[in-house]
Amino acid sequence: MDEHTGPEGYADHGYLHNKNKEAYLKRLKRIEGQVRGLQRMVEDEAYCIDILTQVSASTKALQAVALGLLDEHLGHCVAGAVQNGGAEADEKLAEASAAIARLVKS
Repeated sequence: MDEHTGPEGYADHGYLHNKNKEAYLKRLKRIEGQVRGLQRMVEDEAYCIDILTQVSASTKALQAVALGLLDEHLGHCVAGAVQNGGAEADEKLAEASAAIARLVKS
């Protein structure tokens, strides 16, 4: 096990390191339920504006998960790489920048 590998050989990512994995899973399961509700709304031909309202709520919930993961990635993975310096730091910064660009475009 090195500095980038956690127990059982899995990568030691920020959301695992900070013990937030269960919180993320709980939120994602809630979002999954929202999406199933959207499917039912479409099947039942619910009013379009009501469906759009629920799409917006689901989108915001996913964005909140993404921002939380990004924050933890910056605070753990990127900060650690920057502290070590070198090519890994450049790689992690570029990776984070690309992730931010994807989030902004979505």
